[in-house]
Amino acid sequence: MELLNKHVSIRKFSDKVIDPDLLKSIIYSGTRASTTGNMQLYSVIVTKDTERKQKLLPLHFNQPVAKNAPVLLTFVADFNRFSKWCQYNEAQPGYNNLISFTNAVIDTSLAAQNVCIAAENNGLGICYLGTTAYNAKEHIEVLGLPKLTFPVTTVAIGYPEETPELTDRIPVEGIIHDEVYQDYDKERINKLYAVKESLESSKAFVAENGKQTLAQVFTDVRYKKADNEFFSAKMLETIKAQGFLAD
Repeated sequence: MELLNKHVSIRKFSDKVIDPDLLKSIIYSGTRASTTGNMQLYSVIVTKDTERKQKLLPLHFNQPVAKNAPVLLTFVADFNRFSKWCQYNEAQPGYNNLISFTNAVIDTSLAAQNVCIAAENNGLGICYLGTTAYNAKEHIEVLGLPKLTFPVTTVAIGYPEETPELTDRIPVEGIIHDEVYQDYDKERINKLYAVKESLESSKAFVAENGKQTLAQVFTDVRYKKADNEFFSAKMLETIKAQGFLAD
């Protein structure tokens, strides 16, 4: 719990090389995560090559960490491997559907989190890149992913060269619901987000973006409706193209 509670994202890494056996051991810890029906519906693409990282860089919106990290781990929802096992053993797979896609994404996310914890437990730092799914189509091309696979997330990993402060979180009481979901009124919302809004970094964020509230920074700048709709349509097309949603 202490390790989990001290997690911070690392974006600056040293040049120290990660021992291949250590990296393999960390990824093995990912395979011990919970999984749907013990099917292990994921694969991990390990990227160390500088040229390939350069190709992936614009797909992560040119975040420097995607280029500077010694290793990028792209976690892929993978029903290709399991489907082929079925086919090679006279069984007919039926996994080209939404529930199978969802199961694979959940499996992949659980495995990725296990890998992150194992990495930090071995003195490494990680940075979760939520940009992978935005440009899934391009990741598929660069990484040579077959049908019935989908890139879910990427983790940059290496030895830290910085010690960032813990980032803010809303109080845990704000996410706990006893027995049934208890909706939020304005007073409760204001209380839950009071600390986040009062931070000097948040105030600076509001000012530099010319907004009145921190919420407006999220809705008007960082995660805009138009962008969300564009990437949603793009993602749905890619999911269909990868064979998960049968006509």
